Parts: sequence; C-alpha cells; structure tokens
Amino acid sequence: MSIAPARAAFFDVDETLITCKSMACVLARYWGRGEVAARRLAAARASLQRQIREGVPREQVNRSFFRFLAGSHLDELEASGREWYEKARAGGLLHRPVHEALRRHRDAGDLVVLVSGAFSACLDPLAREVGADLVVCTVPEVTSAGVLTGELTGPPMIGEAKAEAARRIMSVFGLAAEECFVYADDESDLPLLRSVGHPVLVGDGPISAPPSETASWSRLPGPAPVIPPAAPAGSPTGLPAAARPAHAPATRAA
Repeated sequence: MSIAPARAAFFDVDETLITCKSMACVLARYWGRGEVAARRLAAARASLQRQIREGVPREQVNRSFFRFLAGSHLDELEASGREWYEKARAGGLLHRPVHEALRRHRDAGDLVVLVSGAFSACLDPLAREVGADLVVCTVPEVTSAGVLTGELTGPPMIGEAKAEAARRIMSVFGLAAEECFVYADDESDLPLLRSVGHPVLVGDGPISAPPSETASWSRLPGPAPVIPPAAPAGSPTGLPAAARPAHAPATRAA
C-alpha cells in the first residue's frame, strides 16, 4: 500500500480468494483424527447445513459455528490454522484469478483489505502471504485466559456488516467509493458488492440482483471444488472494531 492510497480493493475470502471454506477446514484440523472427532465434526457440519437449507440467516449460522468452539483456546486454534494453511497452500488453496487481481492491486499501491465472516485463526496466515493491509473479520469473544466463550464481540462479518466496514474504511482513508473494488461470490455479499464502483462477481453463485444491475459488473471464474486435506492426530482510529492491520494480533475480550 502507498502512504496515501487512491483506491481500495476489498476481497471476500472463502470460495473467492481461496478455494474452500476456511472455518470448516480449521475446525477439522483442530478437532483432529479419530472416530469421536469425526462424529463431532459430522454433527457440526450437519447442523450448519440444515440451518442453511432451512433459510436461517447467514449471520445466525455464523454465530452457530462459533458456539461449537466454546471452551477452545485461541492459541490452539491459531496453531491449527497455521498448520492447516501450510498444508493447504501447497494443494492449490489460493484461487489464481483472484489472487492475481490482488497482486495487481497491491503492486499499484491500492489498499488491500480481506473481508470475511471467518476469524483470525483462519485468516492471519493468508493475510501475511498475500500482503493484505487490513483484515476485517468476525471476532470471537475470548476470556482473559484466552478461552472462547462461544459468543462474538460485535456482529458477524456477514452481509450488511461487510458493506458498513468497507464504507468506514473508505471514509477513514478518504477514498471515493466509485474508484474502489470488491471481489466476492455469494448472495450475502451483495451489500458489499454494491458499496463500490467496481464490483467483481466471482463464479456463478446465487445472486438475486437483477441482470440490469449486474450486466455492468466485472466477472471472474469461480474456483473448482477441492477436497480439503485430511485432519491430523489496534486498528487506526475510526476503523471498524473488527478491522486491524493484517499483521496485528486479534483483540481479545475479557
């Protein structure tokens, strides 16, 4: 990023910048191998998929995921995230067309922001590798002992929350929305895509925006499905609460 960027580029992460659902992969890594872990993971996935099928709002599904992590230690989750990323990155984790777009923005001096409903354990290794300037994500509530309560600090970074975060960042840096970019793939990303002048729709996901609106949007191909690897035995003043420099530690709530 240049000292005074003229533009920002906001990147959704799961199935946009990377080819999988990062939280499911980190959870599988964290819970480990064995029959008990497999049953536990299957039950969690079934619960989340059922909610999605029933039309439960994505924000609520996101909260449900973090409730599965109640009692977990953040340090251990972050270690699992690093281990998962090191293995997955060698197997085509980064979605090349979007990663190449990110590199072009970074080389041009644009502000590069990852915006995701995932959390620091999933996102920090990725942010370091791609050279993101900011990470805006869901922040789990963590006790002073470093244990997740299962609740969140602030709203899930889903839907309108992503758009609000993007608008706040553009305002803080004095950027014109019509000059900025968003790369995203999902119906829930529509508010974010609509918040800038250059929306880029990734893949062929379900988007309810009318064709008259999306006809002018740029498009990139979506990632091919991949099988995840097997699991083994402050922010600048004025930024959203969940936004932080990409290399800064996540804030922990007492």
